[in-house]
Amino acid sequence: MHPLRVRTEIDGFLADRLLEALWREALWLVHDDVATVSELDDSILYGAGLRWAFMGTFLTYRIGGGDRGMRHFLEQFGPALALPWTKLTDVPELTDALIAKLVSQSDAQAAGRSIGQLERERDDCLVALLQGLRTQSTGAGATFAAWERRLASLAPVPEQLRDGSGPLRMVERNIPPSWIDYNGHMTESRYLDLFSDAIDGVLRVIGVLGEYMEQGHSYFTVETHISHLGQLFGGDRVTVTTQVLGHDEKRLHVFHVMTRGEDPGDVVATAEQLMIHVDVAAGRAAPVQEPVRSRVAQLSEAHAALPVPERAGRRIALS
Repeated sequence: MHPLRVRTEIDGFLADRLLEALWREALWLVHDDVATVSELDDSILYGAGLRWAFMGTFLTYRIGGGDRGMRHFLEQFGPALALPWTKLTDVPELTDALIAKLVSQSDAQAAGRSIGQLERERDDCLVALLQGLRTQSTGAGATFAAWERRLASLAPVPEQLRDGSGPLRMVERNIPPSWIDYNGHMTESRYLDLFSDAIDGVLRVIGVLGEYMEQGHSYFTVETHISHLGQLFGGDRVTVTTQVLGHDEKRLHVFHVMTRGEDPGDVVATAEQLMIHVDVAAGRAAPVQEPVRSRVAQLSEAHAALPVPERAGRRIALS
């Protein structure tokens, strides 16, 4: 999603050449029994890899130079480049013995996990990292945030909005094992995650995501009431539907229902939310603008004939 322009044709271009330099040195360290493949991977994922997700080598080393920046870093550490620390101009011969060592250590590192399992772990971690970085508007996170806004603005409007047939189906997904807590069921915070995804879907439907948001307008949630009515477990399929209960020029009142699978009677949680339309630049509530105003009215009108959910308007009390 973030292209780099080829100015000069070279073998491998940028990323592959840097990765090969690291790979060559890693092979030597295994060949010379300095470290195992697992230890070398740990040295990256617990060290430089954490920074590389958002800050490259040059910017990292600039910080290492203190207030004087890159010049001081090169003055202090540049002479060390003449020392024989690495073997980047050579590569160990891939003998049967070295290959067997690499394969054996790699098998031990995988600990029985299939390639499919490792791919899922990798992808889940990448998504989590990108989700975290997108709020910082830096590196891959900034690219991801821009792509996500663009994708949301292009998504089709659900059929329910056109015909008023029922609440909007906003979320459909399987519960990943990483969402399960020490009690063996889905942790409490993930219910809010799913309802937040539903809110994002509503904002997409009414046209907030994309150009409208870039112009400085959005809806912010000011109150949420979640009722936990059942348990969810790893692998469960959940659906979240959303109904608009009311609106005015600044407020939007919605109700979500979370069910297990396709059974509308297997309700595991509900959430009632009130959102305020905000002028982001001014930092205060403001009347909703077109074309979102018309979309909200259309959606509210489509849902006006639906029955009010039983748990809507509930309060927390001992009696």
